[in-house]
Amino acid sequence: MALVQVPSNQEKNTFTIHKIEMIEANLIKTLSKEIREEIICIRRHIHAHPELSYQEVETANFISAKLTEWNISHEKGIGGHGIAAIIKGKNPTKKVIALRADMDALPITEKNDISFKSQNTGVMHACGHDVHSSSLLGTAKILNSLKSGFEGTVKLIFQPAEEKLPGGASLMIKAGILENPKPDVIIAQHVFTQLPVGKAGFFAGKYMASSDELYIIINGQGGHAAVPAGVINPLFLAARLLVMLEELSHDLSLAAVPTILTFGKITGAGATNIIPDEVRIEGTFRTMDEGWRQQVHERLKTLVAEFSDSCEGTVDLDIIIGYPCLTNDETITRQAINYTGQYLGRENVLQLSTWMASEDFAFYSMEIPACFYRIGTGNPSHNIISPVHTATFNIDEDALEISTGLMAWIAINLLRED
Repeated sequence: MALVQVPSNQEKNTFTIHKIEMIEANLIKTLSKEIREEIICIRRHIHAHPELSYQEVETANFISAKLTEWNISHEKGIGGHGIAAIIKGKNPTKKVIALRADMDALPITEKNDISFKSQNTGVMHACGHDVHSSSLLGTAKILNSLKSGFEGTVKLIFQPAEEKLPGGASLMIKAGILENPKPDVIIAQHVFTQLPVGKAGFFAGKYMASSDELYIIINGQGGHAAVPAGVINPLFLAARLLVMLEELSHDLSLAAVPTILTFGKITGAGATNIIPDEVRIEGTFRTMDEGWRQQVHERLKTLVAEFSDSCEGTVDLDIIIGYPCLTNDETITRQAINYTGQYLGRENVLQLSTWMASEDFAFYSMEIPACFYRIGTGNPSHNIISPVHTATFNIDEDALEISTGLMAWIAINLLRED
């Protein structure tokens, strides 16, 4: 990792340092409005230059350059291309709040007709990490201008590789991101186009599912399709096994714990007249309870092993352990809901349902009290409705003014909490 020295020349600091004793929501709203266009430009730059997980070199350099421009001390190269920035208020050891944004993109070809469309073929910010990173930069700029008005320290975490195992969060934790200083609380936000701009959603407790990757290899004996009696067709074995797995999936869906077992890919490199030697099946298993997760792993292993013993071919199952359940600390989440109501209005704070997607922010939530909330980015009147992980995903950029200020407001108020 590398410590980035900020310029000592105060002329480099392009925003006003506000010296006040009590920070009010209206001040933060004013500051968010002042930097609105700058943050939109930052978001558009990041969006136009997406990088896949573990490849976020230029994204990290761009974020580092902005932090340096704004005289915010930070370190690069944490757990890969991760960045940690520190903003110290008065009495900096009193309390530490961490704010996290991810910055990697997805292997999707963008279909949006916009001026800042992805310039990297086959790569797109289709999950809003460009929004998360630019928003956290805006929050950093606001907090840095207010640091004489609050006590404690804010640690800003710009994290790589959320989209791909083992997850940048786990790597940054191993590299010590939750030490020196150790945060008391960690907060993150995520875009949500199903929620209109101006609203935010929360869920206290177990919010997002664990996620494991399933890989099954079925080996038979290939040959000419005209002589099927002399072969062991792995496609037929795969079909039989998938029916058994579908039955198991149905049984699991009836469990008290939310559970998903599904398969999305099957590959058998044969042809109309060729029976392949091998078929591969790929899927996912998700649930909301770690104990149940282990029980289902054992059921899957037993089912596949018994099937393999009973068939002419061989079947191997590989379970790649993914992200754990994401648990929002109930106390911290209630406090964040209260502050969000103050900032947006109580009517704009919504109760979310559990979400069977997974997030490597869960690794942080296992270490320290955490709150992961959703920020409204949708606008049906402008046809901004596409969900994440689609080629037409986009946001209403009015959300950037809201998200930058809201996170700053939540952070400052959490620092005030005993």
